[in-house]
Amino acid sequence: MKQRIRHKHVAMLAACAVLVVAGGLMIHDGVAESIKPFANRALPQKTSLTADADRGAAVQTADATGPSVELNGKQAGAFGVAPAELREFRTVKNSVGSIGFNENMLVQSFTPSAGKIVDTFFNVGDEVKKGEALFTIDSPDLLQAESSLLTSAGVFGLQTRTLARVQQLLKAGGGSQRDVDQAISDQQSAEGAYKAARNAVRIFGKTDAEIDRIVADRKVDSILVVPSPINGRVIARNAAPGLLVQPGNAPAPFTLADLSTMWMVANVVETDAPAYRLGQSVEVRVPAYPDMIFRGRVTTLGASIDSNSHRQLVRSVIDDPQHLLRSGMMASFAIETAPPATSPAVPMEAIVREGDGSMTVWVTSDRRRFTRRVIKPGVAQAGYRQILDGLAPDELIATTGAIFLSNKFATAVADQGD
Repeated sequence: MKQRIRHKHVAMLAACAVLVVAGGLMIHDGVAESIKPFANRALPQKTSLTADADRGAAVQTADATGPSVELNGKQAGAFGVAPAELREFRTVKNSVGSIGFNENMLVQSFTPSAGKIVDTFFNVGDEVKKGEALFTIDSPDLLQAESSLLTSAGVFGLQTRTLARVQQLLKAGGGSQRDVDQAISDQQSAEGAYKAARNAVRIFGKTDAEIDRIVADRKVDSILVVPSPINGRVIARNAAPGLLVQPGNAPAPFTLADLSTMWMVANVVETDAPAYRLGQSVEVRVPAYPDMIFRGRVTTLGASIDSNSHRQLVRSVIDDPQHLLRSGMMASFAIETAPPATSPAVPMEAIVREGDGSMTVWVTSDRRRFTRRVIKPGVAQAGYRQILDGLAPDELIATTGAIFLSNKFATAVADQGD
């Protein structure tokens, strides 16, 4: 009897164990089934956030192709879409400097001989033509040269007449060949002295016509006219009537500058120094004429780098046919240091700077779905930005409203996190 009761208890315990195991399996399956949606959200393969279409919101998604935004028909019509195009971008170095006179075309006008200034004809800032009289002086040296000219002209005339008379006597039999030879020698000597005297007067700026008139009238004129040696502008004047002047003694009575060209002088940073070459084209702008570009070329590169500023001198000759530039003007220049490079380009407003500092564009193939793509931008010129990497020519991009797409996507991601 006791043996049968023991077997009955064992059978009941085994049945309970089976029920417990079965119940545990059922509970495990139910729990696993209940948490499956949360597991899928924790490891998303593709997420989608759809806003209210009545309010015109877009649908933002993040998939294997990158963050994207899908627009409805009304929204798509508000965006500008255009293909990336190939454009030429110049390799340009920019710097600032100042305008100065072209000192290679700067002339100091000195008197050719000592004397006292009698009159002056121009002031600082006046335009002067080559050959126009700048000032006159009363020159004792000119007076002496003209006196010597008259003396030599008289001797030459006398010896010429003597030679003619001796030659006539020889033909008539009343003279000797010796007298003729002597007369020829004297006449040639007088001629040489006369020519030398003419050249001496010519040094003072007298023309042959003026010299002939001095000889014909036998009248000397000690007033020496000092003409302008170039076409230019008077930039300095130290001349005044009654002032005694000497040849080559500074300061010069007048200083003139040829303003058809000017200097643009700049000091560029040491790291840019290897990019500059003689003969490179230069575009110069000055604040006084913001809409004008003055063009020139690099003519001088500094032989050394300044040890204090670590900069190199770059000097350019700038064409200024209208004489608009003034010495001392502040100026900026752009120098093309390499041939133009052809690259994909997009309008400036098509590029968005993201919060992490990356630069992106929004690319589309159907004008409805826009995918964000990180690009590597280059230089900006004429309203376009060079794309060095990340975008191919002819790919469609959002040219206007790109910042809106980035903001909408960022808002959607933030809402998803909440």
